[in-house]
Amino acid sequence: MQKVSVEIPTELVLAAGLDTSNLSVEAARLLALELYREDKVSLGRASELCQMPLEQFMEFAAQHKVPLHYGVADLEEDRRTLERLGL
Repeated sequence: MQKVSVEIPTELVLAAGLDTSNLSVEAARLLALELYREDKVSLGRASELCQMPLEQFMEFAAQHKVPLHYGVADLEEDRRTLERLGL
């Protein structure tokens, strides 16, 4: 995986209450969350991007008051997938 370095003003990091010892991880999680919130990536893809299990990402989204985008079409797709897998 390629990485990009970014300079973030200390004042912004402090205002956001981010953990400076783990800033890269926190920034990646927040960016993935924003991409999901804006509907640019799926829930599963957002969790992959920040290397977090899906359930943990769902909790992370809830903590940040980001609603899950999971409608009837998503439910039907999941049902078809489960049937195809024989589950």
